[in-house]
Amino acid sequence: MHSIDAFLLTRQWRDGPDGIELVFWAWSADGPLRLVVTGQQAVCFIPREAALPDDLSPARRRTVNLATMDGTPVDALYFHQQRDLLHFRERLGGTGIALFESDLKPADRFLMERFIHGGVNVTGHIVHRHGYRELHNPRWRPGATAPDLRFVSLDIETSDLDGVIYSMALATTDERVVFLVGTPLPGGPDYLHVVPDERALLQAAADWLNARDPDLILGWNLVNFDLDFIDRRCRELGIAFHIGRDGSPMQVLPPLNDGQSRTARIAGRLALDGIDCLRMATWTFESFELDAVAHAMLGRGKLIEEDDRLGAIRRLYREDPAGLAAYNLEDAQLVIEIFARADLIPFLVQRSRMTGLAPDRAGGSVAAFDHLYLPRLHRAGYVAPDTGSHPNPVHSPGGFVMDSEPGLYDNVLVLDFKSLYPSIIRSFNIDPLGLARGDADGIPGFLGARFSREAAILPQLIEQLWAARDAAKQDANAPLSQAIKILMNSFYGVLGSFGCRFFDPRLASSITRRGHQIINESREQIEARGLRVIYGDTDSVFVLLGPGMSENEARATGEALAVDLNTWWTSRLADEFGIESRLEIEFETHYLRFLMPTVRGADKGSKKRYAGYVRDGEGYRLVFKGLESVRTDWTRLARDFQHELYRRVFFDEPYEAFVRETVANLHAGQLDDQLVYRKRLRRRLDDYQRNVPPHVQAARKLPRVGKAIEYVITLNGPEPASQVASALDYGHYEERQLKPVADGILYFLGTSFDEVLQRQISMF
Repeated sequence: MHSIDAFLLTRQWRDGPDGIELVFWAWSADGPLRLVVTGQQAVCFIPREAALPDDLSPARRRTVNLATMDGTPVDALYFHQQRDLLHFRERLGGTGIALFESDLKPADRFLMERFIHGGVNVTGHIVHRHGYRELHNPRWRPGATAPDLRFVSLDIETSDLDGVIYSMALATTDERVVFLVGTPLPGGPDYLHVVPDERALLQAAADWLNARDPDLILGWNLVNFDLDFIDRRCRELGIAFHIGRDGSPMQVLPPLNDGQSRTARIAGRLALDGIDCLRMATWTFESFELDAVAHAMLGRGKLIEEDDRLGAIRRLYREDPAGLAAYNLEDAQLVIEIFARADLIPFLVQRSRMTGLAPDRAGGSVAAFDHLYLPRLHRAGYVAPDTGSHPNPVHSPGGFVMDSEPGLYDNVLVLDFKSLYPSIIRSFNIDPLGLARGDADGIPGFLGARFSREAAILPQLIEQLWAARDAAKQDANAPLSQAIKILMNSFYGVLGSFGCRFFDPRLASSITRRGHQIINESREQIEARGLRVIYGDTDSVFVLLGPGMSENEARATGEALAVDLNTWWTSRLADEFGIESRLEIEFETHYLRFLMPTVRGADKGSKKRYAGYVRDGEGYRLVFKGLESVRTDWTRLARDFQHELYRRVFFDEPYEAFVRETVANLHAGQLDDQLVYRKRLRRRLDDYQRNVPPHVQAARKLPRVGKAIEYVITLNGPEPASQVASALDYGHYEERQLKPVADGILYFLGTSFDEVLQRQISMF
């Protein structure tokens, strides 16, 4: 018997003759593991009083010491295979008999019931295979190993979006290679290996990859393009891409529903797409194209900068194959460096260890909630409903956004509630089981909800996560801290989602409406102290101090306000609800100058849009929220213009000459490189019939379109930025890009864009 610490990579299940078979691949310090569990049964639950039709019976029905959350006793139904359960559920659908937890996947149930979240310790007899070890039906326990995962970055270059493969680059931190179809190149770079055809390329690439034996395959749009393209070419050529650790071929499965991505199935290896991984870690960019992200994070981009990259790739393949290989390899290298700069692999490992989800699983907030909540619910003696079994059309309100008071201000403080929604859950015992078991003595929520003071799971779970995050911060473990933050903040969204098995509008409303109340009452307390609140947004209040106060005085005021509010909320919740306050407000930011703009074309204050400057070390930093300078649907002209104009106004520097000079340079053609709009296509071009927006008009002039369209406005309307045939419409950019930006702040200075340009003649 051997005991091995491991980290789970992939999980699969299948129906076999002896029951359900589960197959897990895992990393270990001594090499990859294949863990096989056989003889499993599918299980769900049914109310004990429910009588099944004679022609409908499971393999076994057994009395268990469990109940639904409203207290109804249940029996467990066992099935020899998962397909038997699914068939049973389908046939039972018209009888009105409810099933519980019939929609859980076997591998997920197996792991969650053992509280296994990524790390695992397995004990059993080892069978040595070629390149890996295998354990059959080992003993499982939770583990905490920190894996050292190996990776290969993969990128292909093709003749077209549906043509042939020209080359494939594979790279690690230490090695790199490009396989290219063609004839030998005397004096080519060492990393370039020329092969006679695509078959040879795919075989050579598979051999190279298998020899390095990575746990992870990295790429950009990896599954939906590179691996899917490889899979298609293999099928067309009648071969297979054998890169599984057990020698099996890669499979790329189509999406189950519209809007979903393809799935790559590679035995023992994870395919990690850089776009999905950055989004999981809450990174945002103007564009998620590799070139844009690389420039933003690394300060460099692709080696081909032409708009028609496919044309350039075809030309390089004909005229400069070594240049194409260098371009291909640089793309693979950029992916490696982006993963490193963003700490993505450590983040995904920590995310898996916190949620139980596989590292490559994008999204998954609902699944993560199930993985954490259900085993605790079972230990408390209850089972959960199937997803969607209790549909309720009532929506809960979103986060509270206070009406703002527009103006250009001095000294504005931002007080922020630390993790407001998780704090509300902890303070008010908001919990699915607590709601079901609440009684007249329970803690009141909204929409008639009352939450049990004893029977609750989620508040304790958040408390554990909170403590783990504090420890991660103390240890400077940024990936773990970020993973926990994202997980905790997802719980409100999960409870408010129709895709959650515990969805109930009383749950989400008791969080959001309590948040509304907390922000409003905090404002009242601040204003009772003689101060003025000019805005509030979900978990923050913006407090105006006004001119004549030093930075030290402003900060001291912010710290004192936070202490007073925390003390007041502690007393408030104890007196009214008899509960301990977990709310914690912090003094977060001091804006030395602050702009709260109006809604465009009105005197009313805007929401979620503001700007200001704060001290940043020895200097200052401008902050923009929701304004043109941070929006991708505005041109770089507008964004750069806004940043500089606001800077000048905030620091009381002359701005009139800058405005006039910018307009003059625009009309002189000196800013043409800043006039490109960029917008994504949300539908097919043919779907736009009556209302045809500018980016669609431009896209229809292209021979081939991608998802993002870059275009300019000319005197003949929108045209693709790569194929401009007409003169640019500078008047459009002046009126639609510069003027709105300028008037957003000049309004508060008693002037306007037209007045600065001396175009407005007074009638009196």
